[in-house]
Amino acid sequence: MALDKIWVVVDRTGDKVAAGSLELLSKARDLGGTVEGITWGDAAPLAAEVGAHGASALHTAGDLGGGLPGPAVAAAAAAQVAAGNTPDAILVPQSYDGRDIAGRLSARIDRPVLTNVVGLEASDGGLVTEHGIFGGTEILKARFAGDGPGIYVIRAKSFAAEPGDGGPAAVDTWDVPALGAEGGATVLASHVEESEGPKLDEAAVVVSGGRGLGSADGYKLIEELAKLLGGAAGASRAIVDAGWVPYSHQVGQTGKTVKPTVYIAAGISGATQHMVGMKSAKNIIAVNKDAEAPIFSIADLGIVGDVNKVLPKLIEALQQRR
Repeated sequence: MALDKIWVVVDRTGDKVAAGSLELLSKARDLGGTVEGITWGDAAPLAAEVGAHGASALHTAGDLGGGLPGPAVAAAAAAQVAAGNTPDAILVPQSYDGRDIAGRLSARIDRPVLTNVVGLEASDGGLVTEHGIFGGTEILKARFAGDGPGIYVIRAKSFAAEPGDGGPAAVDTWDVPALGAEGGATVLASHVEESEGPKLDEAAVVVSGGRGLGSADGYKLIEELAKLLGGAAGASRAIVDAGWVPYSHQVGQTGKTVKPTVYIAAGISGATQHMVGMKSAKNIIAVNKDAEAPIFSIADLGIVGDVNKVLPKLIEALQQRR
């Protein structure tokens, strides 16, 4: 059964729509009814991409003069409009800004939040959600029993981002109500981490390293192999916690969710928390000296051996083919 109206939080990276929001727009379009986006700042550069993925309108909290935090402003504006124009559901990407908006919006409109959603289907005029539990080994289904709108925070890569033939979304600016204490915070500066190659959660090839590398220096093998394959370098939580690599490289339940064509797990034993973030890869290659490592249970190709001996040979072979 189709829903009448669905709002989707449109997260952004500069003048581009974040991949997670494109996935949600596509899913909302498939659920039926009217799809509208919510964002902040200048929305005009986003209109075409948002419209192509199913939204007929894109609402923005407008110019963020004075350094006001975007999520706080967007949540306040959306809450004010929702009071007289209630949607059936609000879909939110599980990003930093998305989770910020979900929490603020929940408090303002007094509605609950369902988080870590990995599946979503319309049923009897509402939505039934799927959630991975016990490290993703079991799937739990849930739905809101009370009045809407329900707020749904959805993991990346749960749905495919599929553009259609829709025209640009109509852009309008919502009035922002008094922010109260929230307006006391200001953004003084923003820093974007410099990186080469594709983004981790968008790469077709991901090479991830774990404790089996032995030391932080061993991670250079992961970066070199990823570069040769035109992919991105990832990591297990263990080496992120050890300080070998930044958190932005982490793949897993508390890190990035990836769904590449090829995923190479080098020196990663395969804790369930890590496998949640990468088990949907089309082809999984595991390299580990422990033949009983759990990662081999989901690998399409397994190599039992010391990663510090296997990867240099693989790198050498790839270099010779260039």
